[in-house]
Amino acid sequence: MSESSGPTSPRSHRQSTGGPAKRADMVTIADVARHAGVAVSTVSYVLSGKRAISASTRERVLASVRSLGYHPNAGARALASRRANVIALVLPLRSGMHLPVLMQFATAVVTTARQFDHDVLLMTADEGPAGLRRIAASAMVDGIVLMDVEMHDARVPVLRDLERPSVLIGFPADPTGLTCVDLDFYRAGAACVEHLAGLGHRSVALLGAPAVVYDRDTGFAHRTRAGFTETARRHGITAVAQPCEENFEAVAQELAGLLERQPELSALVVHNEAAVGQVLAALPALGRRVPEDVSVVAICPDEVAERASPALTSVLIPAEEVGRQAVSLLMAKLEREPVPEGTLLPPRLTVRASTAAARPPVGPARMPTAAPAA
Repeated sequence: MSESSGPTSPRSHRQSTGGPAKRADMVTIADVARHAGVAVSTVSYVLSGKRAISASTRERVLASVRSLGYHPNAGARALASRRANVIALVLPLRSGMHLPVLMQFATAVVTTARQFDHDVLLMTADEGPAGLRRIAASAMVDGIVLMDVEMHDARVPVLRDLERPSVLIGFPADPTGLTCVDLDFYRAGAACVEHLAGLGHRSVALLGAPAVVYDRDTGFAHRTRAGFTETARRHGITAVAQPCEENFEAVAQELAGLLERQPELSALVVHNEAAVGQVLAALPALGRRVPEDVSVVAICPDEVAERASPALTSVLIPAEEVGRQAVSLLMAKLEREPVPEGTLLPPRLTVRASTAAARPPVGPARMPTAAPAA
């Protein structure tokens, strides 16, 4: 049958197959070819894109695909292309990680992968190097996207040795030979300090991730702290950086201690999405108004900053953009296209209601006895 012959009707398709129309999961590529009036090879070329097919024929084939509800058999397609059409996402479901933000990364990876006709297999970070070897050896995935990268991550040597391509969301201390993408967290920490310095603040503090994140030597936390402290030093600003837990009692105690040691403290940078609300609740209980007495800058998603009261000046964590870029880089590697080793997204600071010009320090903080009523 020639490429240019016309398609049959759905009724004639039913008759030619000797009975009622097939279920969609039973329709074959030969059924599509018969319905469209083309050769099986033509259908294959349209679906794979491996050979140029005229626009009219391509549209006729795709119309038959839609009409019959045809879906290429994943197993057969994988055998033909030597691709699984699946990528692995190694997700850090560990203490100290804020689940809503992680889900933003995961959603971006999944939706972008689908645009490349790939599905996503979720793995947990606690499987470590052995998990990466297992998944790579199984041929279940074409490539790997890895999150929660530590400065001296035990998984990095494995990724360098694997035949499967990989992309890291985050940077280890030595990214040589790897493909990494992330927000430039060093510059994010620096941007917060520069904004506060411009408002005249001379004593600032960073409330960072929970202690367990620093204990794991997680890259983004260390880089934010380095950008914060080194930029404060260049501006001649008194600065302290410390971990921050996520419950109200711990946050209030940490803030009370800070204000006792540094009564002149006039600004905070919060790099802990789960603690943002607790900080804003604890400051008034400690006798500090935002931004009249203490300015607050957060490094967090825009929706966290916008729904806070007052709305927070913030540096965006661009989870969706990072996820999209990670998958796009991985797909380019699968096609053996050159990619940059490192992609650092520049920070974007948005000024909102939580920062103001520095004022003279207020009196000693008083420790609240309990969390405010919801």
